[in-house]
Amino acid sequence: MAQIGAGSLLLGLVLAAYGLVASIVGARWRLAELVESAIRAVWGVTAFIVIAVAALVTAFLRHDFRLAYVAGRSSRDMPTQYVLAALWGGQEGSLLYWTMIVGLLGSLALVLHRRRDRALIPYVAATLLSVMGYLLVILNFVTSPFTLLPTTPPDGAGLNPLLRDPGMMFHPPFLLAGYASFTVPFAFGAAALITGRLGAEWLRAIRRWTLIAWGILGTGLLLGAWWAYHVLGWGGYWGWDPVENLALLPWLTSTAFLHSVIVQERRGMLKVWNLALLLASFLLSVFGTFVVRSGLLSSVHAFAVSPIAPWFLGYVAAVTIIGIGLLIYRLPSLQSERVIESVTSREAGFLLNNLLLTAMAFATFWGTVFPLFSEIFSSTKLTVGPPFYNQVNGPLLLVLVALMGIGPLLAWRRTAWRPLWRQVRWPLLGAGLVLVPLLALLSKPVAAVAYAVVAFTAIVTLLEYIHALLARRRNAHESVLTAFVHLLRRNNRRYGGYIVHLAMLCIAVGVIASNLFQQERQFVLKPGEQGQIGPYTIVYNGLQDKRVADAEVIAAQVSILRNGRQQDSVTTYRFFYRNYEDQPTARMGITTLGMTDVYVVLDRWENDGTASLRVYLNPLVSWIWLGGVVYILGTLTLFWPQVAAVRLPARRAAPEPVPSQATSS
Repeated sequence: MAQIGAGSLLLGLVLAAYGLVASIVGARWRLAELVESAIRAVWGVTAFIVIAVAALVTAFLRHDFRLAYVAGRSSRDMPTQYVLAALWGGQEGSLLYWTMIVGLLGSLALVLHRRRDRALIPYVAATLLSVMGYLLVILNFVTSPFTLLPTTPPDGAGLNPLLRDPGMMFHPPFLLAGYASFTVPFAFGAAALITGRLGAEWLRAIRRWTLIAWGILGTGLLLGAWWAYHVLGWGGYWGWDPVENLALLPWLTSTAFLHSVIVQERRGMLKVWNLALLLASFLLSVFGTFVVRSGLLSSVHAFAVSPIAPWFLGYVAAVTIIGIGLLIYRLPSLQSERVIESVTSREAGFLLNNLLLTAMAFATFWGTVFPLFSEIFSSTKLTVGPPFYNQVNGPLLLVLVALMGIGPLLAWRRTAWRPLWRQVRWPLLGAGLVLVPLLALLSKPVAAVAYAVVAFTAIVTLLEYIHALLARRRNAHESVLTAFVHLLRRNNRRYGGYIVHLAMLCIAVGVIASNLFQQERQFVLKPGEQGQIGPYTIVYNGLQDKRVADAEVIAAQVSILRNGRQQDSVTTYRFFYRNYEDQPTARMGITTLGMTDVYVVLDRWENDGTASLRVYLNPLVSWIWLGGVVYILGTLTLFWPQVAAVRLPARRAAPEPVPSQATSS
């Protein structure tokens, strides 16, 4: 397997170098055969990478501990699902998987666009091959997954304890695939800048691929939040950790792009802005991968420190310089065709939306890298904690939610105040009906204001659906469900986008409540003793010691009562893995009662059975997971093939009657 895998990577690198030269020469000299050869080179490189991945997976399944990567990431007692997931459990495997996703999606893009976008395709292929070639250089000469050990150990070290969780099968592959997916829209953007074809061609080609990357990365972020919630044990799902932050950044910039590209399509504006957002999304994806694998920033999500840091940093710098250079070179061709005529126009709304998203991205990026600058200039490494991000991004997010409600009501070019007021008055009334009682009921006025804003946007969005459904039922006499399906099929960009907006509102409901109203208590209890938190009584039933396939497990059993009646019981765990006894990992005991999660963490225990339990009450967290499901469904509707409008042939006018030739007598 080592020879097959290493040989495939080397052949892939050679073929990538050939294809890169062939694509550029073929484009410059208009040699169609050479361009076709370059396209096939992309497919060939992808095939070699897939062979290398298959070889590495086979080595894992065979427990081939001659390979250093296999010996360092797996063991004989690991369950098979974790043995397979070990593929992306370290640096070399993650980069190999990253490269494979670039190849697979890039190959698919070339198949779909080679006829339609002939002028762009040579440079799309060149960009894809340059990215894959760069990664193959690293995988061949810097950090290979097929390096052999001088002696074969009888068993491997096993996967890092934090990674032995069901989340390992879903979160990393989605997150890494999301990062890698931005290569395809970046390739089309680079091709447009190189060729100067900056009209509708590249926009048509690029929007759907950006949507794919955005959807995959968003799903990866949601899966990561769920994983952190039930494993890390601090009572939350998002800790503003450096790796979390950097994963969020390309999602924010691509969200801004997907909105502002509508303005370019409709009004010929924001051209430079869109290309800059596209470049930023790709660079932030590479930078996020670099930080995870370089050890540059401390993070609970960083599992590797290696010599690849200068390679990634150099690549990011090179692409930044080239990208900005191309943007400057093409500035004369990127002038806006129109200007914003009014602050109450849809164009202005989209621009403000972009400014808010990029402000959030910049604030998060600056807070993440600030420790590096502080260490360089003051010799003291100062860290930025969650309060900074909450205080900066919280208000920005609230304004963004309000804009999600106002935006659909704005017209292109200019919106008259009177029609706008007629549309906005009922949502404002609904928001007021939410605000007044919540101000009286909730201890934090900011929560009442936030929920009122969410209610305003939710009402606007639902009214958009109701008006459209009523109009369709009136004209086509369809059922509500049929009318809803037809709305999505005929205009999925608008109505599928509204589903995603509703998903964001669900997530906002959960985030507001769980951040502002979380309760926490620490208990030290003997078996049979109890403690009180909020309306719940926590009864500690004792410890249980058992063994699973690859770990020793300590389990604490807890009953949860309310008003003397048992509501549920949970078990919270600590796992001790061979070779990692000094790194016990946890799995929380979590149950949802009504709209509140009771979240139990086992911290410490004594030989007599006494346990230290940390208990949280997290209200409305289930709304976050509900929003995640709606987000995925809404994203899928955006790919629903639209039904082309049926154009009926115009009826020919009936011939005028011929006057009678008879004359009266």
